[in-house]
Amino acid sequence: MSFTTNIKNEIININYHESELIAELSAIVNISAEIKRDIFHIYIENIGVSRRIYKILKDLFQARITLEKEKVNRLNKNYLIHITVKDENKKILKSLGIISEEGKRLHFPRNYICDSLEEKKSYLRGAFLICGSVNDPSTSRYHLEFIIENKKTAEYICNLLNELNYNSKVLKREKNYMVYIKESERISDFIKLLNAYNALFYYEDIRIYRDHKNMTNRLNNCEQANIDKIVFSSNEQLENIKKLKSIKDFDLLDDKIKEICIYKEKYPESSMQELANIISIETNTKITKSGINHRFRKIKEIVSKSE
Repeated sequence: MSFTTNIKNEIININYHESELIAELSAIVNISAEIKRDIFHIYIENIGVSRRIYKILKDLFQARITLEKEKVNRLNKNYLIHITVKDENKKILKSLGIISEEGKRLHFPRNYICDSLEEKKSYLRGAFLICGSVNDPSTSRYHLEFIIENKKTAEYICNLLNELNYNSKVLKREKNYMVYIKESERISDFIKLLNAYNALFYYEDIRIYRDHKNMTNRLNNCEQANIDKIVFSSNEQLENIKKLKSIKDFDLLDDKIKEICIYKEKYPESSMQELANIISIETNTKITKSGINHRFRKIKEIVSKSE
């Protein structure tokens, strides 16, 4: 069973106030219903979601509804659930903000459908139940999406998400529009909005593990980069000392230059800070990393001028 299915199955039995159920059903019908003159149809793959839609329609409108299985071969599913609403059609669609008083098709709801924060959350919950999915964080990248046929509806869902700070975007995809969220923290917040707490705990456990693993990898990469940098710098310093000795009489060099050459060849794998500590202890004369670096720069200048 997919992570998305687990989320949907977790939230389909949660009860809400009537206005919230209207907002939820409005999103479902708006996105998925095939509307004809005296009837409308909804096709769903998840049987649990279909039962929730059936129950909400019955409880709110006492409409005559049929619920049937239809065999298909789509998306590796054996069947779809077909819900047909056969009466009270116009009354239901007007109440849900799907059509206007004049019978014109509306692709986003009237303001009163999503007036309060809870109603906005419910509309998004309905959208997720009918066309949303979330990648399993343990097997893939972080990604939440809604696949919506109508552009105005997709833009409305996107704007509603962004009103609640989900940083969503809309992308045209073949015949449909994809509203998506990429940020792991925002996806976690959305799962929380759905009240899918078991899924949320699972998601957060995986996210914490992956973030910790990524942080460890970044620290290891930084450490390795620092080691590589030290090795490269050390090899360059030793090479410059070798060149210096080949072009200059070592005994005639400045004492500070001779000192750094002697200690670097004696401790070839040491960093500049380690070299500064060694020289300070062994000569009883304080020298800093900056002072060591200055001497190596001086050696490099002498070598460069002689080439």
